[in-house]
Amino acid sequence: MTWIASPGDSKRWWLVAVVLVLVAAGCLAVSLRGPQHLLAGPAPQLASPSAGDPAPAPSGAVGPGVARSAPVALRIPAIGVAVSVSELGLNPDRTVQVPTDFQEPGWLRLGPSPGQMGSAVILGHVDSYRGPAVFFRLRYLRAGDRVEVRLADGVVAHFVVSRVAMYPKEQFPAQQVYGSHGYSALQLVTCGGEFDTHTRSYLSNVVAYTSLVATTPVAAPTAAAGPTGQK
Repeated sequence: MTWIASPGDSKRWWLVAVVLVLVAAGCLAVSLRGPQHLLAGPAPQLASPSAGDPAPAPSGAVGPGVARSAPVALRIPAIGVAVSVSELGLNPDRTVQVPTDFQEPGWLRLGPSPGQMGSAVILGHVDSYRGPAVFFRLRYLRAGDRVEVRLADGVVAHFVVSRVAMYPKEQFPAQQVYGSHGYSALQLVTCGGEFDTHTRSYLSNVVAYTSLVATTPVAAPTAAAGPTGQK
């Protein structure tokens, strides 16, 4: 038997699709009024140092080894991620933009770039009405997994996952995620946990904490060989 959708059915499915897109996009919204994270509790100034003594650097972490340069590509072999990276700034209402492409994460350019001192942050969608998005498997990362970020100047920053945590959005540890802890860190953030059908949003955030362990410098250009047979 062939099922034929009526015009009313098509309209309802279109409305469902629009709602799901808005839910997925809103999951990553960050407000800087004060500043404030709309869905994950209060957020500190992005480049501010943590209160109290700096947290100890994870084993193997190295100091800042790169100049500021925008990330252009992200690679996480353990979960099959190899994608380009966009940049996220502010909307007119002072909220942080979210990635427009569900398969491409975005770097919050208000903070450090990956490899600089402090916490660089890359945010990505977990899913959409079409299915899994770029950070759908972020929660499966484990300590020791590798993360590589290629920067616009050609340098590659190498990070290692120290831990992955999930937080209820009202208990989101903004200072821990965005603050500087005395070493070069990269935090990867997405939504997760239970999906509340009443509020039409995820109830938690997933954060993968990583630290810089090495950098690959830009390869020196090879000198072009001169014409043969010349004296």
